[in-house]
Amino acid sequence: MLNTGDIRSLQKPIILFNNYGSDFIEGEAFVTDHIFSYIISGTQEIWSGNQTYAFKAGDYRFFRRNQLTKYVKRPAPQGFKSIAVHIDQGTLREMAALYGNHHKSPYQGKEVELLKPYSSLESYVNSLTPYSNGSGIYEEALVSLKAKELVLLLLQTNPLVGQALFDFSVPGKIDLVAFMNTHYRYNVGLDRMAYLTGRSLSTFKRDFKRAFNTTAGRWLTKRRLEEANYLITQKGKTASEIYLDLGFEDLSHFSSAYKKIFGTSPSYRWLP
Repeated sequence: MLNTGDIRSLQKPIILFNNYGSDFIEGEAFVTDHIFSYIISGTQEIWSGNQTYAFKAGDYRFFRRNQLTKYVKRPAPQGFKSIAVHIDQGTLREMAALYGNHHKSPYQGKEVELLKPYSSLESYVNSLTPYSNGSGIYEEALVSLKAKELVLLLLQTNPLVGQALFDFSVPGKIDLVAFMNTHYRYNVGLDRMAYLTGRSLSTFKRDFKRAFNTTAGRWLTKRRLEEANYLITQKGKTASEIYLDLGFEDLSHFSSAYKKIFGTSPSYRWLP
């Protein structure tokens, strides 16, 4: 997945071939555009909000745009390999004039959807191999055609996905408390959280202060440390096992912050 530095969408479709060898990969990403992805080898776990998804080799997935995800990619003996098509909004707006009217209902599917393995999708994935190292104006035009072909295949095989593809709205203003209690583990900037809750950054900070009576930064640190304390004292987890999952980038920073709040280092292990 693209882990972009801002909230802007792609200007053109992209086809990505991922090969991580024998490395165990984990991280998080802000999905700015719809993604179609196929796992060639290995397994992957995805967390979106409070939902957990597990995928294996041979699975076709659809990722809805404008969501935060965490992921773990586990290699098979031949490594973790996948192929993904990121569909830009320009392509979809162009196609909406012809096909969008059939998909006006609100999307009722999941943020990460496991797609049925139709033979047409298998043929499509096999056809992408020539574009793994393409460059230049003709290759870009071909990638654009492949993205449009994918959209038509998805509309034909998974009509529900069409409701997401042709939804061009920005996130509406949602319940801030519910969102934060679901997404406090994600290590992303406040600008992204503001965007996903349908607010400007200044409105987000003002609404946050009103709802929690503190700043977002202080609340996030406290909430993450409370969760860490529970996992360490009640579930027997170690600091090194949990600090990344709870949104901390550095183990030493996590340990010092934990000690400041709880008066002891995060080394205590629960015993039954």
